[in-house]
Amino acid sequence: MKRLAPYITAVIILISAFLCGAADDTSTRIFDSRFKTLKVEVEDNFMAPPVIRLNSHDRLIVKFDEIGEDNSYLEYRLIHCNADWQPSRLIESEYVDGFNSVKIEDFAFSSATFVHYVNYLIEIPNDDIRILHSGNYLLQVYDPDDPDLTLLQARFQVSENIVNTVGDVTSRTDRGHYGEWQQLRFICNYDGLGNLNPYQDLTVFVSQNGRESTRKQIKSPLRSGSNENYYEHLPDLIFPASNEYRRFESTSNLFPGLNIDSLRYMGSNYHVWLKPDEPRSYKEYSFDRTQHGRFIVREYNATDSDIGADYITAHFRLETDRIPDTEVYVEGEFTHGQFDSSNRMEYDAEQRAYTLQIPLKQGAYNYQYVTRRRGSSELPSPTLLEGNKYETENEYLIEVWYRPPGVRADRLVGYSTLLPQ
Repeated sequence: MKRLAPYITAVIILISAFLCGAADDTSTRIFDSRFKTLKVEVEDNFMAPPVIRLNSHDRLIVKFDEIGEDNSYLEYRLIHCNADWQPSRLIESEYVDGFNSVKIEDFAFSSATFVHYVNYLIEIPNDDIRILHSGNYLLQVYDPDDPDLTLLQARFQVSENIVNTVGDVTSRTDRGHYGEWQQLRFICNYDGLGNLNPYQDLTVFVSQNGRESTRKQIKSPLRSGSNENYYEHLPDLIFPASNEYRRFESTSNLFPGLNIDSLRYMGSNYHVWLKPDEPRSYKEYSFDRTQHGRFIVREYNATDSDIGADYITAHFRLETDRIPDTEVYVEGEFTHGQFDSSNRMEYDAEQRAYTLQIPLKQGAYNYQYVTRRRGSSELPSPTLLEGNKYETENEYLIEVWYRPPGVRADRLVGYSTLLPQ
């Protein structure tokens, strides 16, 4: 019976994932409205993608808030996923060292804020749990009295970094030069993996600014030789260039911050009105410092912004004519790739503008406006309202996966980022 215990536990975890919807949706997201501001970042480097190196000193930090006066007793577990972000066939003892049900004991209460909340912090790895296998990971938070119900979940990745990738991003593409596109070319050196079939055993995924809607699978290189795969002149390596993210900063309730038109206290918290935006499709490119869609929590006078930043209500306004049969959304890291009523804009005919109110924690935010056909299940695109400018400083993420024959899980053997030169 003892030999079967790890397998039984693994089955329970997979069943739990299915019951909470994670078997279909393994995105970073919040399921319970009590919780806000879910943030996943590498320790001391919020601009880095949420990727840590296996068997290194890297640490990943997961933070989130629970609105209210009291803390809850919460636990978390890790689920190993393959390259497609679906649970792998590994049992727990194959991918974590430690008991995979850990109490969240690092929490603190908000200080001098109008909206009271509890801030929780998880560090991975830690004394309770150590990661043994590379790949995609889903951290799920739950109430120990109801472990089948996931309250929130966060994605991160663990890389072996034994495949080295070098390359560049150019606006001289196979679809034309200096237009609406950017194209990648790169070389993967897999000398550290030994003998393999470079056309079958390695798979590459590429994405733009960490957005799941842009993630493409590159199954085979253009050519291979001398333990190197060459990825170039492939249609899936051409991306719409998009545009720089818009941004605003609300780091104080005493004065308007960057791109804030006005602010005032209403009801139980402060409201901030962003300066009105306009579509940028037909405007010339304008450089602006970018966080590649990310946000950072910050209150200018707080010694610890995680508990000193207050919750505001941000008012977005996009001035344009109504777009027939089209849904308009505000998108950024803070929306976690979700497109629903929480970030869908409504059209105000009198103001001739799309508007939206979102509760956010004080800080610096990147965002953009994206659209899709009404009633469609397609992923929204920024092209219509933001345009595609070849000068845009996008961040491209390259994942290299290895799956030799007979192995039950994918290995993430290389991870790198490319920026336009």
